[in-house]
Amino acid sequence: MQVRYYYTTVWCIRGYFLHYCQKTQTRSLYIHWPFCPYKCHFCPFVALASHDQFMERYHRALVSEIRLFAEQQHHKDQIDTIHFGGGTPSTYPNDLLLDMFGILRESFEIQPTVEIALEVNPGTVHAGQLEVWKACGVNRLSIGVQSLKDKVLSGLNRHQTARQVYELLEKASMFFDNLSVDLILGLPDVSADEWRQLIQEVVSWPIKHVSVYFLSVHENTPLYFKVKTNQITLPSDEHVVALYQWTCNMLMQHDFLQYELSNFAKKSYESRHNCAYWDRREYRGFGIGACSFDGTRRMQNEKNIMRYMDAIEKNEPVIVFHEELTDEQVKLERLMLGLRRPVGVTLQDFVDTSSQAQKDALHKTVQKLHDCKLIEWNNDSIRLTMQGLALENEVIAQLSGRH
Repeated sequence: MQVRYYYTTVWCIRGYFLHYCQKTQTRSLYIHWPFCPYKCHFCPFVALASHDQFMERYHRALVSEIRLFAEQQHHKDQIDTIHFGGGTPSTYPNDLLLDMFGILRESFEIQPTVEIALEVNPGTVHAGQLEVWKACGVNRLSIGVQSLKDKVLSGLNRHQTARQVYELLEKASMFFDNLSVDLILGLPDVSADEWRQLIQEVVSWPIKHVSVYFLSVHENTPLYFKVKTNQITLPSDEHVVALYQWTCNMLMQHDFLQYELSNFAKKSYESRHNCAYWDRREYRGFGIGACSFDGTRRMQNEKNIMRYMDAIEKNEPVIVFHEELTDEQVKLERLMLGLRRPVGVTLQDFVDTSSQAQKDALHKTVQKLHDCKLIEWNNDSIRLTMQGLALENEVIAQLSGRH
């Protein structure tokens, strides 16, 4: 999964690059594979069902984009992390994926210690794929479990079964030590007891990492319209927060340490790629809808697959949104990302250039949020409480003065 941003238009033309496409110190790469056998009703990402006929052409476009970026660096950048997200990267054909890794090693310095992660959906892995991934250098699989209730997932157009989850875990553990599973908390028709049973089972699996995401209802998704028309009823925030708190405690009891609001890992098995996002380190994204960050600017690629492939083939721009961050935007990003980490944020980082009136206003806001038990306040640092999790956006809006 990659962070997604939306910005104003910018152009970057092959043969000569504008100032924002200058050489960077990128050490993390994101490669977007948008193809899916189906699209889940809750999915807001750039994912395409029934487009498999474009896989080979899209792969060639990806390769061209990667080569162009590498050529512009004038030397092989040393890479720390590579993440294949989607979409459903486990549908990447073996021959094309082997070709992709040849291009990556030709273009970048990739040591054996590099984290190479691939997102996988149960039911999409075919005979021989695990061996191919291992041979390519993939060393981390992120498995989209979400739930073990077949009926719930089917109702959200996610075509996988609990049996397929078990089969994949058994086979994948024979090839990979670093397995992660994604779960969604707050799905409709999943009782508290069923969720607790799921977590109690998950901690017994041969995995090193668990991601627990709150179900988000994104506009213009089928889930959004079903909720709006009362076809689906979602659990209350209080119910979800109570289960989240129980989940955090249960995972910690089984040595899954929380290092981000939604992420828990055995010691030394944190997602290094996601940490690059949260630490605001530079990264480069390739493919439709992929985002990049060079330290001061954020960019996003064309999201339409036909326009993306046409542009690559005609040596035309694929970066279509761009924003150079202001000091205030940087502060807001650091606040949003920092509050999701266990260490929280240091208030002093946000008041260095503030007036006394702004400092006083922030202090009052912090005191109010603390009194409401939405944040913990220890000396100069703050972090979200369990109660604050359900109102994360509201807390950030108040702290940033946007409320």
